Amino acid sequence: MTSAPQNPGDTTSSNEPYYDPYDFAIDDNPYPVWQRLRDERPLYYNEKHGFYALSRYDDVAECLRDWEVYSSARGTVLEIIKAELDIQPGTIIFEDPPGHDLHRSLVATIFSTRAMSALEPKIRDFCAQALDPLVGTGGFDFIANLGAQMPMRTIGMLLGIPEEDQESIRDQIDATLKLTEGTPNLAENVGQGYVAAFADYIDYRQKNPSDDLMTKLMQAEFEDLNGKTRTLTRDEVLGFVNLIAAAGNETTARLIGWTGKVLAEHPDQRKDLVENPKLIPRAIEELLRFEPPSPVQARYVTKDVEHHGQVVKKGSALLLLNASANRDDRRFEDPNSFNIHRKAVQHVTFGYGLHTCLGSALARLEGRIALEEVLKRFPEWEVDWDNAVRAHTSTVRGWERLPVKTPS
Repeated sequence: MTSAPQNPGDTTSSNEPYYDPYDFAIDDNPYPVWQRLRDERPLYYNEKHGFYALSRYDDVAECLRDWEVYSSARGTVLEIIKAELDIQPGTIIFEDPPGHDLHRSLVATIFSTRAMSALEPKIRDFCAQALDPLVGTGGFDFIANLGAQMPMRTIGMLLGIPEEDQESIRDQIDATLKLTEGTPNLAENVGQGYVAAFADYIDYRQKNPSDDLMTKLMQAEFEDLNGKTRTLTRDEVLGFVNLIAAAGNETTARLIGWTGKVLAEHPDQRKDLVENPKLIPRAIEELLRFEPPSPVQARYVTKDVEHHGQVVKKGSALLLLNASANRDDRRFEDPNSFNIHRKAVQHVTFGYGLHTCLGSALARLEGRIALEEVLKRFPEWEVDWDNAVRAHTSTVRGWERLPVKTPS
């Protein structure tokens, strides 16, 4: 079996570890660099881009939990914090309490585990529609044929976006997030505005309400921070819709891509899943630990704090390397090995504390169903590395294309 191209990830010529989130060579395989940071520079400073980084599990988990000191209110992406952008109202991942709690409560029940489970038949149908035509063709693309299709259709269904518009919306989101090597350009893209078509959908749903999330957001009454009972403003609804659409498409698509890549490299464990599908939920958790779709979270430091004998000044940008934390041998046994039989452990892929990912139940559900449906039709595959393409963004890590070859 041909394996993925390997890259040591460390682009420096000195003996000092160097981490640059905008360096594609590092992003292709950051784990050797992150291991050096954990062992040698548990508090790391990058002078070029002006950020600190924490890489050990205990440090990352503690900071994710302490929202008062490590704030999300200025953004959770490094270049957004640096650009000091005005954050769109309703973008709950870029809020702290009390506004965060108020806005999150409006959609929390919609994204509960129980509510998401009710979507299973429809999600399974989306997978079947994507995969059935590919049976017997000798291969398929985990991204183009599945990862870019099923999550888009699921989120589109939830929001009430017409099917004929869903692909265009997904492409607009992808273009906004795409990174230029060496250049932190997400803030510029976000500053130019969110997906414009969402404003038209909101205007349409205002006049033509339906049984979808967009309508529910517009109609929900709540008591705001000033004690006034009201509904969300148009801008607040727009912020919610943009966030849900982007997060719901990107992270699950990357998870599906990593599923194809990692299980191709572990055919023995893939065979175990074919023979015992009850192991699939555990496999999804191990995939989330081993290759988190969103590997880095940024925070704004609200007061002077000390880490590993050094002071991080108020106003600093701090990266929490949750993917590194998931491979910390201080927390996990043999962390660089993929093992679907690993005993349940608490990874930090979905964050920690009040900022735990709102869509985690949906991501787990979609990941499980996608893997179940793939294995039913394609119990074996090998990655076509000559045609695989990495995706580079500031928010997620994974594959733009991951074609595989299957037995005819």
